Amino acid sequence: MTTLAIIGGTGLGQLAALNITHRETVSTPYGNPSADFLIGEIHQKQVVFLARHGNPHTIPPHKINYRANVWALKHLGVQDIIAVAAVGGITAEMQPAHIAIPDQIIDYTYGREHTFFDGNDGNVTHIDFSYPYCQKLRAALIHCAATLNLKISPIGTYGSTQGPRLESAAEITRMERDGCDLVGMTGMPEAALAKEIGINYASVAVIANWGAGKTAGEITMAEIEENLHHGMANAGALLQSFISTY
Repeated sequence: MTTLAIIGGTGLGQLAALNITHRETVSTPYGNPSADFLIGEIHQKQVVFLARHGNPHTIPPHKINYRANVWALKHLGVQDIIAVAAVGGITAEMQPAHIAIPDQIIDYTYGREHTFFDGNDGNVTHIDFSYPYCQKLRAALIHCAATLNLKISPIGTYGSTQGPRLESAAEITRMERDGCDLVGMTGMPEAALAKEIGINYASVAVIANWGAGKTAGEITMAEIEENLHHGMANAGALLQSFISTY
């Protein structure tokens, strides 16, 4: 059975190194996942890949069926998820094309189907979410980055916003006061759902741009794409190193 999954976000619609053996279409109690699951091998290790925004990239962050995605991964036997995401940088270290392995998260999203425990089974269930990301997976990613001499940030707080619009300068200022280092649109409820269903979860956050108000002028898609080109290349190398030792 597959135990490792990579969820690819903006800038990582496929894993170039993945030798695909088959595709899986999974029906779930929560509707359809974002895309078919690509299952194959990297370094003789079995890996399942999911394009979070669909294939092609057509699903905006607030419309992603996070519950279906995570439930389907559990159904496929996945025990560990590495979630790759393009994010904005807020604090000084989080410059464009840099990579961070966040250790905390703040949820600013709203209106999303965010839990498997919606009370329909007659029970009230709570989970401990003190540490949203799996420390073992984080440590492995940090170690692999060191072996590659890849400079990363080994900690950081990810602020998850609703999207699809980018944030205002005032919102980024508020998030920095709240303690956020990064801003993205897909970190929640994905991390919490993985915790609820018993899958270890860690994130590789690739900074695509400075948050609003951190530089003069507007944020452009050309700028984001250029930074992702470099950042995702490093993320790909990090993933391959991680998988080789998995």
